[in-house]
Formats: sequence, structure tokens, C-alpha cells
Amino acid sequence: MKKQLLLIFCILICSCSGIKIRTSEVGPGWAKNSINTVIFRQSAITSDQQYQFTAYYDNDSYLVLARREVGSSKWKIQKTQYQGNTKDAHNAISIALDGDGFLHVSWDHHDSNLKYAVSKQPLSLKLGEMQSMTGKQESKVSYPQFYNFSDGDLLFMYRSGQSGKGSLVLNYFNNETRKWKQIQNNLIDGEGERNAYWQASVDKKNRIHLSWTWRETWDVSTNHDIAYAVSSDKGKTWKKSSGETYTLPINQSSAEIAWEIPQKQNLINQTSMTVNDKGLPFISSYWEEGDQTQFQIVYFQDGKWKKEITDFRNSTFDLGGGGTKSIPISRPEILVTGGIIYLVYRDAERNNRISLAYKKYGMTTDWKVKDLTSYSVGQWEPNYDRRVFKSNKELHLFVQNVKQEDAEGLSDTEPTMIKIVELTKLPKK
Repeated sequence: MKKQLLLIFCILICSCSGIKIRTSEVGPGWAKNSINTVIFRQSAITSDQQYQFTAYYDNDSYLVLARREVGSSKWKIQKTQYQGNTKDAHNAISIALDGDGFLHVSWDHHDSNLKYAVSKQPLSLKLGEMQSMTGKQESKVSYPQFYNFSDGDLLFMYRSGQSGKGSLVLNYFNNETRKWKQIQNNLIDGEGERNAYWQASVDKKNRIHLSWTWRETWDVSTNHDIAYAVSSDKGKTWKKSSGETYTLPINQSSAEIAWEIPQKQNLINQTSMTVNDKGLPFISSYWEEGDQTQFQIVYFQDGKWKKEITDFRNSTFDLGGGGTKSIPISRPEILVTGGIIYLVYRDAERNNRISLAYKKYGMTTDWKVKDLTSYSVGQWEPNYDRRVFKSNKELHLFVQNVKQEDAEGLSDTEPTMIKIVELTKLPKK
């Protein structure tokens, strides 16, 4: 009995590189590709003041929901009535809690019909029937993402159309009326020749910060540039960082280029962005510079766009082709607080452990890198609980060891454990 208690304690609390880590196990999940861990899930884990929720596919491709009390390591598991096509790693799950505590879930999309359901009761794991949101542009959905406003309302973003030809659609959920409304049917227009792969962040003033990379074809090597827009009225109107109002839809010729990056530079799409304590945008990605593929940060300060290059990687690779790629590094997740940039990522150079890199932005000091796990997480990419981080600056990561074969290939990996890895205090030195 004492040995069992000791084992449980070791599972829950450990220390790696001098950082105290707490881990809770949720349940076994599908691991034949990276569908449970792709970064564009946006919200794989979310919470309110009482409960924390997560979602994943099990080995039979069922959508599974889980809930625990904040601070507890014991999860309640609910296998739902819904399944997804887990053979395609694009078909990820996104979740959100509205202001009344209802759980919204969207899953299984890659140029396909909208799949969306809401919990039957507040804070419940039981989902109701699938339903429409607005009835508009719901037949060719990809990359569904929920975002929370501080008043309990929700934003839902997705691509309508195919890679290289898609449009960005925005739906708005009013928590008082309990209804969705489409507010943009084509916010960023690829003009039938390209499409935008975006990332977004909502700041404490409910401003939506949006950045994106253009792609000219289905081939990832045609990614280029990082563009930017911001909305102060929940997505109705949009401006450049200068304050100039966009004429909608935004297209390639009208978009503000935060940083110019040519095609065929290993620029990845769908990464992450955040804002600092002053509400200024920070965008993370990676691309090749100086014959090495490095994580890079583009940010707005003193009225202009600036860039930080991490410069701690020693290798490069060729990013090209279509489908979900098997890549030696993950896309980075970015957090900014107290004048410090934090990047969460996975890198084959560090044996595919979860790593945390950090430094004060704008300073000439070197980046510091610490591993958060002693074990490999395969082709995992980071997702974290944004609401927990906003409220108390704790980092809660959705973690699973997965294997991704190139171009939507499937491995023969058996189910692996879904974990929540918690870092209660971010390093500063």
C-alpha cells in the first residue's frame, strides 16, 4: 500500500530541470496520429473557477469528454455518442465554456459538414443532439476554433472551403440570447487563388487580435508572410496596427504585413499568438534563416513590428507537400507575461521532450531552455488552458505521446495516456 501511494505521488508531482511539475492522468487516447494534439485545436483544455474540462478521441474514435474539480487529480470520464474520422489528423476537437457554464464542442472537420453540440446542462459531460449554428456556410468546415470573451460570449472561427481557396468565417454567440450569428462570411479573401492560415487571441478588453500566413496552393512550401488585423467590436470591423480601418474582406493587397517572409523558407502555418500585459500582439512561428530552421517571434512595440530569433536550434529540414506532416519540431505555443516571452515546444534535438524556452523580450540576453518532461512525447504539439493562465499565470498543458506518419499516414501505436501537465510557477531566471 505504501509503495502504491508513493507511486501515485510520483505521478502527480515531479521536478525536471529544477521546475516543479504536477501531472494528472485522464485516460487512454487514440495515438496512431497526432489528431489529439495538433496545435490548431486552440482549446483542448478549458476551465471555469470550479471545474476543468478536456476532450479527446479514444482508440475506437469516440469523442470523450473529461472533467475534474480545480486542484483535483481525479477525472470524471464521459464517452459520448459521437465519433470522428481519426484517420485524418485535421479532424480535431475544440471546446469552450460559455458564461452560463454550458460546454460547446465541435469536432471532426476537414472540408466537411459542421459537427457541433452543447452539453445538456451547465458543467455537464453529456452532450445534446448535433445542431446548426447559423445555417450558413456549414458544409465545408475546417479548423473550428472557439474563443472566449470576458462577458461569457463566444467567438467561433473556421475555414469554409478547401486549402488554397478557403475563406475565414466568424460566428458570434450571445450568451444572453443563447443564439449564434454569423458576423463575417469571408473576413480574409483568398480571391480563389490562396487562403489564410490564422491564429488569434482575445485580450482583456475583448479585442480580437488576428494574424495569418498566406498559402498559394495545397503545398505547405508556398506559405509566405505574416499579416495582422485587430477588432475592437467582437469582429464586426477590423483595423491595422496603425489604426487604419480595413475595407472588408481583407485580401493579399490590402493586408498589413507584420513580417515579410518569402515562399520556400520552411514557414509553418497555424502557430500561435498572444498579447502582453499592455494588450500588444506577439506572434510565434518558425522559418529558415541562416541555413537553420529557428523559432521566431514577431511583436508590436513602440509603434512598429519587431522580431526575435531564438537561435538555439542547430539543424534544418525541408517543409513541403500536403497533408499532416511528420516534422522534427512542433509548432510553438507562446505566452507573454511580466516582460518575458515563453515558448512551449517539442524538438527532436532534445529527444522530443516538452521544452520551455524563455527570455526578456527586447534584451540582448540569451534564451534559456528547460525540459518540462524527462520522456518523449513523440509528435505532440502544445495546447494549454488559456483561462487558467489568464487568471493565475499557471501553465496547464494537454499532453499525449503520439506518432504522426507523413501525409496522413497511420502508425500502429497502441493507445497512450492523456495527461495534464501543470507548471504552477513559470521560471524567470
